[in-house]
Amino acid sequence: MSLSYGQFCPVAITSEILCTRWTTLVVRELMCGSTRFNQIRRGVPLMSPSLLSKRLTELSDHGVVQIKHVKGNMVEYHLSTAGRELIPIIESFGTWGKRWFNSEVNLNKLDALLLMWDIHRLIKPEGISLESCVVEFNFPELSSKKRRHWMVISQNDVNYCIVDPGLDTDLLITSSVRGLTSIHMGYSNFEDEVNQGSLVIRGNPQLAKAMSQWLGRSPFAGVTQQTPQLNYG
Repeated sequence: MSLSYGQFCPVAITSEILCTRWTTLVVRELMCGSTRFNQIRRGVPLMSPSLLSKRLTELSDHGVVQIKHVKGNMVEYHLSTAGRELIPIIESFGTWGKRWFNSEVNLNKLDALLLMWDIHRLIKPEGISLESCVVEFNFPELSSKKRRHWMVISQNDVNYCIVDPGLDTDLLITSSVRGLTSIHMGYSNFEDEVNQGSLVIRGNPQLAKAMSQWLGRSPFAGVTQQTPQLNYG
C-alpha cells in the first residue's frame, strides 16, 4: 500500500500518487512516447523491472495510465486523460531543475545509455537529405562493450542499436559522454565542443554540416540558468 499523508488537501493526495520513487520518471517516459515495458525501461535503466511493474500498476489503479492488450499477450501503456493533464506539470519540473541547478550538478550524473535513448527519440529525420543513413557514436572513455552506439535513420523511423547493425557508417561522432550531454542539455554547442577537441565528426559532409538541424537537443536546452538569491535575513 502506498504511503498516505492522511490529509484531504489535493497537494497531499497528488503527492501520494506522484512522489513515490521513480514515478515521475515513468510518467516522463510515457509522455515521450514509450508504450512498451522494455521501451520504458530503457528510459529508466537503473530501475528494477519489478519496481517498474509495480509503479505502472499503481498508476493504472489511480487512473493515470491505461493498460491496453494488443496482438495476443502484448501489453501497451498509455497516459489516460488524467495522465495527459500531468504533461505540463512534469515539463515544469524539468524547466525548474534546468533553471535553478548549476550545470555541474547535472553533468556529474552521466549515463550514456540514457543519453543515447533520449537523443534517438529527438532525432529529426526531415533534417537529413539522405533517404537513409547510419550514424555511429563513440565514447572512448567507456569500456569496449559500452563505447559504441548506432542510429539507423530513415525518413520514417529512427532505430537505436547497441549492437553493430552490420551496416556501413555514414557519420562517426566521437565524443566524451560529458561533452555530448553538455550539447544535448544546452550547456554548450557543437562549435564549442569541436574547438575544445572533445567532439570529433568524420564522414558524410552533408550530414556533418546539417548536424545541428537533425540532432535534436533536450526540450530543456533553451532554458536559461539562474543563480538562486540566498537571503540570510
